[in-house]
Amino acid sequence: MPCWKLMCPVLRAATSDLFQPTRTGTPVRVFPRGLFFKETLMALMFSRLANNYVKAGYFPTDEDTLSRIQSALATPPSNARRLIRVCDPCCGTGAALADIAQHLVDYQQGLTQPSHIETLGVEFDKDRAWEAKKLLFRVIHADIHDVVIKPRSLSLLFLNPPYGFGVSDSANMDRNIADGAEKAERLERTFLKKTASTLMPGGVLVYIVPFYALDDEIRTYLARHFKDLRFYMAPEKQFQQCVIFGVKVKTTHPRKDVLEMLTKAQAGELKDQVLPAEWCETPYILPVTTDDEFDFRAVRIDGDQLVEELKHFESSLLWSGFDRHFNQAQASHRRPLRELSRWHLALALAAGQVRGMIKSKSGRSFLIKGDTFKRKQRTVSMETDEKGNVRQTVTMLDKFVPVISAIEFTPGPDKGRIVKIS
Repeated sequence: MPCWKLMCPVLRAATSDLFQPTRTGTPVRVFPRGLFFKETLMALMFSRLANNYVKAGYFPTDEDTLSRIQSALATPPSNARRLIRVCDPCCGTGAALADIAQHLVDYQQGLTQPSHIETLGVEFDKDRAWEAKKLLFRVIHADIHDVVIKPRSLSLLFLNPPYGFGVSDSANMDRNIADGAEKAERLERTFLKKTASTLMPGGVLVYIVPFYALDDEIRTYLARHFKDLRFYMAPEKQFQQCVIFGVKVKTTHPRKDVLEMLTKAQAGELKDQVLPAEWCETPYILPVTTDDEFDFRAVRIDGDQLVEELKHFESSLLWSGFDRHFNQAQASHRRPLRELSRWHLALALAAGQVRGMIKSKSGRSFLIKGDTFKRKQRTVSMETDEKGNVRQTVTMLDKFVPVISAIEFTPGPDKGRIVKIS
C-alpha cells in the first residue's frame, strides 16, 4: 500500500484540528489554511510545526491554582448595588471564570445590596464556546482578534493565553528558513497587549503564563502599565506556570525594582515563591464599572450566534410590535372631508404620500410617485449712488417645488413612457 494511503488517517485527524485552541481555547495556527496534500504531508514531518501541533491541546487552569487565585480577589465593601465586569478572553468551557464569579458572590454575603458580577468570555473552539454560554453571562465564539471590547471597561481580566510562538505564513511557505527566523511574537505577549487595554483604571490583572515566557518586552509592558505586581509560581508543575497579579494604572516609566524582580522570575530564581493556599496579604479589590454604554461584540458572527444575540436583546427589538408599527397597508382609507386644495396637494407631495396606481377619466393608467425638491432662485439688483458707484446685490432664495413622476401603463404605443409634472 502506498505510504500516502497509510498517512490518510493521520492527516484527517491532524487537519481537523489545524486551528484548535491551545490551553484556554485560543487558536495556534499550526499549518497555513489551504495547503495541498503534499504540503500537509511535509508539514507533519517538519519538526517545528509538528511540535506546535503536539501543544495544540486544551489545558484549563487546574482547580488548586484557581482556588488560590480566588482567595486573592475581593469586592469593594459597599452596600450600594453596582456592576463588576470580569472577562476571560480564552475562556474554554467557562468553568474557571464561573468559579471566580461564584467566589465573588459568596464574598459579598451579608451585604444588603451586593454588586452584580457580569461574566464575559471569548472562545475560539465552537464546542467549548457553546458550553461556556451555559455558564457565563455572555460568550463570543470567535478569534480574539475579531472581537471588540470597549477599552477601560473591565474590573478583572483573567488571562491564561496559549503558550509559545505563533507561526507566520511566510515561515510556512519557505521550509528552508531556520527555526525561529520567521516566527511571530510569543502568544503570551500578543494576548497581553491585545487585552490589557480593556481593564479600567484600578482593574485587576491575573496573568498565567510559563515563567520562562517573561521576556524583556513582556516585563517592560507589565512594569509600565501595572502597579502592585506580585509574582508566584503555580502549585501545578507540569507547564511551569506562574501567576502574576497587577493593578492597571496610567502608563508610566517602568520601576527598576519591578523589572529586576521580573527578570529574576524569568531566570527561575523565584521558583520557591509558590502561590499561597491562603492569601495573607491585602486582597486585590475589583473596582465597580462607571460607564453606562458597554461594547462587547464580534466583527464577524455566525448564524447560530446571531439567533442567540437576537434572543438576548428581544425586549429591545421591533419584532414584537411589528404589526403596530407597520400596519398602514391594512388600514382602510377614508375620503377627505373636502376637496384638496393646491396647498394640501403640495403638503402631500412633500410628505411622499402621493403614490400608487391612478386611472384618469379618459381611461389612461399611471404609476405615480410624488416628491419635493429644493430649487435655488437667483435675483440680481443694481444700485447706483450719488457719486456714480454701482453696487450689485445677488439674492438666492430656496424654492420648494413639488414634482410628480409617472410611468404610463396604458396599453398602446405610449406604454412605459415616463412623465414628469412640476
